[in-house]
Order: sequence, then C-alpha cells, then structure tokens
Amino acid sequence: MLLHQYSVTTAVTFFSITASLKSLLFLLLMIPVFVVAQPAIDTDLIPRYSRPTIDDLPMILDTDEYEILVEVVASGLENPWGMAFLPDGDMLITERDGHVRLLRDGVLEPDPIPGTPEVHTMQLSGLMDIALHPEYEKNGLIYLTYNKPLGEREETIALARGRFDGNGFQDMRDIFVSTPNHAGGSRIVFAPDGSLFMTVGGAYTVGRTAERAQDGSWHSGKVLHLLDDGSPFPGNPFSGQAGYHAEVYSMGHRNQHGLAFYPLTGELWAHEHAPQGGDELNIIKPGANYGWPIVSYSRRYDGPRITQQPWQEEFEQPVVLWLPSIAPSGLMFYTGEKFPAWKNHAFVGSMRVGRILRTGHLERIVLNENGEETAREWILEELGERIRDVKQGPDELIYVLTETADGMLLRLSPVAPVEE
Repeated sequence: MLLHQYSVTTAVTFFSITASLKSLLFLLLMIPVFVVAQPAIDTDLIPRYSRPTIDDLPMILDTDEYEILVEVVASGLENPWGMAFLPDGDMLITERDGHVRLLRDGVLEPDPIPGTPEVHTMQLSGLMDIALHPEYEKNGLIYLTYNKPLGEREETIALARGRFDGNGFQDMRDIFVSTPNHAGGSRIVFAPDGSLFMTVGGAYTVGRTAERAQDGSWHSGKVLHLLDDGSPFPGNPFSGQAGYHAEVYSMGHRNQHGLAFYPLTGELWAHEHAPQGGDELNIIKPGANYGWPIVSYSRRYDGPRITQQPWQEEFEQPVVLWLPSIAPSGLMFYTGEKFPAWKNHAFVGSMRVGRILRTGHLERIVLNENGEETAREWILEELGERIRDVKQGPDELIYVLTETADGMLLRLSPVAPVEE
C-alpha cells in the first residue's frame, strides 16, 4: 500500500513539472523578438589589400630584427638553379635548361657561356648546382651537377668539371656518373680539406625508386664523398664493403636540395624533400642512415601516411622538421657582419608551403650554440616567389634566386635594425 501511494505521488509531481515547463515555454514564445537589420555593406568602399609582387621591387620589407632593402640584381633568368661567386665579385648562375649565365660587373651577359655538357631537360630535370674549386684562382676549375641523358628515355646524375677562361668552359667532361636516376636533385660543396661532397636524390616513390635509398648498390638517396677528380674519398665509411659503392658517405635520403657546412662546428648539414610534410634538415654523419622510406613523418600526395613508424632508434633524427612541407631548396649559414643578429643562422629557400601556390619564401632558422632550433622566420613571404637558392655574397649581403621561367637574382641588404 505504501509503494502504491509513493508511485502515485511521483506521477503527480512529474505531470505538474511538465505543465509548468509548457506554460513557461508559451510565455517565452509570446515575447516579441526584435531583429536589428544590418545595413548592406558596400564592398566597393572597403580598401582591398594589394599583395606586392616582384614587379614592385625595389622595396623595403620588415623582418623581426631588420628593415631590409630587396632589389633586383638581374632578371630574365630561365629557371635558375644554382650560383657561385667568382673571386672578382662576378657571378656564375645555372639555368635548368642547360645554360650557365655570367653576371659581369653587375650586368647579366646576354648570351650563355659556351662549353656546358649536354643536359637532359624535361620537367624537373636539367642543369643544377655549380661550385668553384678551392684553388680556382690557380686552376680555373668549375664543377657542375646535372641530369645526364642515357639514351632516349633514361637519365642519371653526373658531375662535370672544366676550366673557365672568362668567356667559355674548356675541357668540360664528366668525372662522376651515378647509377641510373630519374629527375633527382643534386648539390655540391667543397670541404675545408679540398674534398667534395655531393648529394644524389631521386629516391622518390615507395615501391618503385624509394627503396634505392636503402640499397648501397644505388647512388640514389645518398650523400657522396669524393676527391676533386671525382674518385671516392679514401676511408669512406662503406669503402670495401660488399654491396656498397665506395663513394657513399650517408644513406636513407629522399631528394636533397641543400648542402652546407655549419660554421660553429664544421659539421655538414643537408636538407631534403619529403612527399607531403616531413621535409628534413639533417646533420650528415659518416655511415649514418636517415631512414627513408622505412621511417618518415610524411604522407603520400593523396593523404595516407608513408609509414606508421616516423622514427626508429637505428636511424638519425632530423635537426629541423617541416610540417607542412616547404619544398626546401638551397642552404646557407650566414657568417658576415652586415646582419650581425643573423650570424650563424641557417637560411633555406622555400618553393611553396603545403602544396599551395604563391607561398614560397626565404626561411631563417635560429640555432643555439648546440645547433638546436630555437626560432623560425619567413622572409620575402609578401612576394610569394619560389626561392631556389640562397648565398652569402663577398659583400656579406644575401642573394637569392627565384625559380620561374623569368627568374631573378635578388639582393637583400639591411636598412636599419627594427626598434624594440
């Protein structure tokens, strides 16, 4: 009997509350609602942001620590790729179509320098990097990396050497030719001892060419260490090992477009492209393996991860990682006095970010005394140009190449420090 009485009481209470809520809802609905009409916006009267372009140069741009003057030194370059300063301050600039151009007394010579090797030019393949021999003033030797044709459809990466007499290349010939390689990138840099380091990319696609980066019988996906005549450097880490080329210095790379020595430690650094996310800047160690394609932070172009294992203990980890990708190209550590606040910082050209057009820029990476990243800054992002290479000039200013069919050589100089 008591249970029946409790149930009835609970039911009465429930219906009372429900009736009260319905009454409250009715009252709320009766309250008039006033909607304030917004005036129509006349978009013709709103100022439009006009993004500057390279055609607006020269101009002064702000960075975190300096106002910088950006000027065009030379224009009319066809997909420029690399550059090297001559002892007198003139400059040699490579173009992907196989030409080398001379900037003499600040003026671009109208005709290419004769004597370059035959180059395979298709899509991204072509003439790439250029470097002067450390004793150039004595021997006049110039080094070029390029995509070399092998028959009608095949190609590879080659290193050529010749003498520059001020007007043309003499005795230009190959001193190293890699195993077959499709459209791989290559950079070269001389070490303080006069030996030569060379990157060989092209280990692109998983299931097709990427696995070559882990195969010592292929040059793809490797950093090589050579003498100045193109032969293997004595004492290379894989020398004498079965299944490895004697010139291999490090492996497990994908496609490296930047190579330079870090001035504070003398270590060799290189950066490389990942497919989508996961571009890396690495300290290159003899005999080290950098993991591609077994480990990677990247994704395929259609979205899925390359691997579920971004890291394993036996592989080297990057010093700097880019997510999303910036399509890095060119690497320079600033050592001059014109930008003292930027001394020993890394500068990396970016051709585009996250596969979005007109997002190229110059990236400044701040490093501490241990070579660890502490900050990054985008420079020239207002222009949205593809930056292919970056170099410090003999005047201690910064020079960059824009990679287009009508490419330019730009110069960055300080106007004033930014006030705190």
